[in-house]
Amino acid sequence: MDHDSYPDAYIRGILNTVKSIAMVGISLKESRPSYFAFKYLLERGYNMIPVNPGQAGKEILGRKVFARLTDIPEPVDMVDVFRASQYAVPIVEEALKLQPRPRVIWMQLGVRNDAAAARAEAAGVKVVMNRCPKIEYGRLSSEIGWMGVNSRTLTSQKAKLLGGGVQRMSLDRATFAGGATKAAARAQKQEAEGQE
Repeated sequence: MDHDSYPDAYIRGILNTVKSIAMVGISLKESRPSYFAFKYLLERGYNMIPVNPGQAGKEILGRKVFARLTDIPEPVDMVDVFRASQYAVPIVEEALKLQPRPRVIWMQLGVRNDAAAARAEAAGVKVVMNRCPKIEYGRLSSEIGWMGVNSRTLTSQKAKLLGGGVQRMSLDRATFAGGATKAAARAQKQEAEGQE
């Protein structure tokens, strides 16, 4: 895997299939990026599991904090590493002891450790480095575009509002060169069927 550039399909595939995410290095402070990313992903329906030895036994957003990955009593699909790059190898080694193993090791923005990535990939685990799942979710679901940031996706279809609060959209928005997204095509088909 080229860890300098990830295809959208690779990132989308991960975010569409993982259900539980253990965030290693979560902070209790609401102003910290780890807290905000945790909250965002929790609101998008992921089962978020906080891991921080200094906060073990406390709660973050109603979720019990665990000291170590191996303390988590349920399967974890993805480990989100919110620690400095030098801590990635021990975190990956601990993650690989879990049964079943997580399917993904995701290292946050600014976190890159090629040795940790090689160790995980040798064990059959997908790896993403120097990316934020919150940002990638927002970009691929077009939430960022809906909030006024250029998403490079043009459509005349207004996104459907799902109720109050933050707009939540699907990640199933694969764009084809010179064409509409799958979601836009489905919306056009549904609209056409409704007008008959």
